[in-house]
Amino acid sequence: MRLVFAGTPEAALPALRALIETDRHEVVGVITRPDAPAGRGRGLVRSPVGALADEHGIEVLTPAKASDPAFQARLAELAPDCCPVVAYGNLLPQSALDIPQHGWINLHFSLLPAWRGAAPVQAAIRHGDDITGAATFRIVRELDAGPVFGVLTEPIRPDDTAGGLLRRLSDAGAGLLLSTLDGVEHDTLVAVEQPADGVSHAPKVLVDDAKVDFALPALAVDRLVRSVTPDPGAWAVFRGERLKLGPVTQVREVVLAPGAITVERKRLLVGTATHAVALGEVQAQGKKRMTATDWARGVRPEDGEVLA
Repeated sequence: MRLVFAGTPEAALPALRALIETDRHEVVGVITRPDAPAGRGRGLVRSPVGALADEHGIEVLTPAKASDPAFQARLAELAPDCCPVVAYGNLLPQSALDIPQHGWINLHFSLLPAWRGAAPVQAAIRHGDDITGAATFRIVRELDAGPVFGVLTEPIRPDDTAGGLLRRLSDAGAGLLLSTLDGVEHDTLVAVEQPADGVSHAPKVLVDDAKVDFALPALAVDRLVRSVTPDPGAWAVFRGERLKLGPVTQVREVVLAPGAITVERKRLLVGTATHAVALGEVQAQGKKRMTATDWARGVRPEDGEVLA
């Protein structure tokens, strides 16, 4: 089939690579978010998906909105049979959905109808799910509600961060998307409507959502930090400034008041509503990442100081 692929971040790269490398389909175009300012110079930078397409000489479309008539006209000229989507990050109007014969097929990183929305991996870790996965479905106007073609499952490990889990899902999901497109082309797959029960939502995680509340139990603190690692990154406040936090370790044998800091020779402990957690790497404003004990040796927390 002739394909126009839509995607933006690194998580979409395994799927795009798989489609480029297969001899069963042809990627004739790529749709991605417009180039955005990045780095200290704030120069415009191509998205990861756009950069990969450039490497392979594939035409890149970067509409600010998918409703743009000029974009839709060019998409129609490319005449895709199907538009596979992975983490594109832009709303698709019905006029765009109607262009390819076989519609738009999305690879979503959850077991639908659980965790519809922009941040399914983060939500699964934060809420303590044991199993997650990926699903391919036909895009309809309602968010992530279209009929499902195929699924795969993936266990969530006790030390999984959102970044690590997303890498596994994006690698495995590339194969799922390719097999789904094969089935659609040969009319061997039947999309099944999602059940009405079990729907949950995973909106985009903002920086404020990543603030750690040490008044919560240690288990909740652990899950929150892992769910926002590496993006947008967990943080707390010390002496009026933000301190970024990497994954923590629960220390069940130590109980401290929520937010209270205890510095030991080889670890830095912080209290929660249950038992303490040991901080891993931290990053103060304007500083490089370092171990929590190295940071503590520099700032020398006093008795009674807390992370808030």
